[in-house]
Amino acid sequence: MREYIIKRLLLAPVTIVGVTLLVFCLTRLVPGGPVERIMQEQAIGALSGEKADAASSSSVSEDERERLAELFNLDEPAWKAYLQWLGLARRRVDITKAEFNDDGFAYPTTSAPDGSPRVLSVRRCGSVPEFRQPTWFAEEDWRIRIESPAERAERSRARNPLTPSSPQKVGNAQRARVILFRYEWDGLLQGNLGKSYKYNEPVLDMMLSRLPVSLYFGILGALLMYLISIPLGIWKALHHRSFADAVTGTLLYVGYAIPGFALGAILLIYLGARLEYFPLYGLTSPDFDSLSILGKLTDLAHHTALPLACYVTGSLALTTMMMKGSLLDQISADYMRTAVAKGANYRRAVWRHALRNAIIPIASGLGGVICSVVGGSILIERVFDIRGFGMLCYQALMDKDYALIMGSLLLSSIVIVLGNLTSDILVASLDPRIKFR
Repeated sequence: MREYIIKRLLLAPVTIVGVTLLVFCLTRLVPGGPVERIMQEQAIGALSGEKADAASSSSVSEDERERLAELFNLDEPAWKAYLQWLGLARRRVDITKAEFNDDGFAYPTTSAPDGSPRVLSVRRCGSVPEFRQPTWFAEEDWRIRIESPAERAERSRARNPLTPSSPQKVGNAQRARVILFRYEWDGLLQGNLGKSYKYNEPVLDMMLSRLPVSLYFGILGALLMYLISIPLGIWKALHHRSFADAVTGTLLYVGYAIPGFALGAILLIYLGARLEYFPLYGLTSPDFDSLSILGKLTDLAHHTALPLACYVTGSLALTTMMMKGSLLDQISADYMRTAVAKGANYRRAVWRHALRNAIIPIASGLGGVICSVVGGSILIERVFDIRGFGMLCYQALMDKDYALIMGSLLLSSIVIVLGNLTSDILVASLDPRIKFR
């Protein structure tokens, strides 16, 4: 078992890298992206009258396109951008630009570590920049290069094929400019998952702020599901073909057939909007901070009831029927008939022998439960407007937020790998016949 666990742990990084590489390539191949998303939002805003100047809001400026391309590494080859995301290749950071004036001077500005501005005076002499190198330039490993109008036009056409071919018609690309930049190791291995283009916040901080909500519903739902489904499955197996078994089985099949988000919509309409027994959205009330401790617990339970019911219903029905079917198979096995024939008490034989074997299929599904505990349910969180990790993943996909998509996918992949490993270990501990090598 120890060798198996070590082998799985060594294969886990390879699996995670393979999944992230596949999704990274798909995000580059799928049409659209952050720049196109911003253009779409601005166009919608102009049509709805939200922007005062519709002409200026109908498109993103060339400078803004370039800034976004540099921010998300859209101007780098896909393989290099992926290595930079992993932290295995250095990426350009702290990029600042300045155009040359008629006298051949450019003044790129940057900030010192304390936030004070720093100005570099650069004179163009052919393609070679001339400047008085300050102390901070070498200490912080800054670099300079000159970009001609033709090079700027070529970069613009690479980002947007519809850009006119003449360099004089490409935005502000009539002049040459100096680009001040430096390289840094800044990726996953360095603990940086990037920033969300939509919210301009670190991806890691956004995920950590949303995880407690999904963990709250996931852990509470998993505990409630197992505490109900396992005893209920045992009871149904011991009372097989009774009237109560038929009634509960019908209710379970109905619950399993209704999707969680559809059940949530029904509960919101009848118990929330019409009868006003439960709130319609959110996890807490607006005045939650001003309530007493007992009031906060009551308010939290009031908001939790309907989403938790939607979380539990489908998995509760499935786990209960799995428990019942597995226990019935064990009860009809030869070793149970032999034990009863030798004078063993029937119920005692069920509890001491059959139940341990019957619970193995339930343990094998623990990996999926762990994934749902962390990931939450996107559709349920959407229906109840709960700001959890599932809702964050949904927003990242809708906004085509590359950094947020990759960060949420990385966390989900890690949880899936660890969840499957936990299931294997638990199954092996319950069934001595299983030997992993």
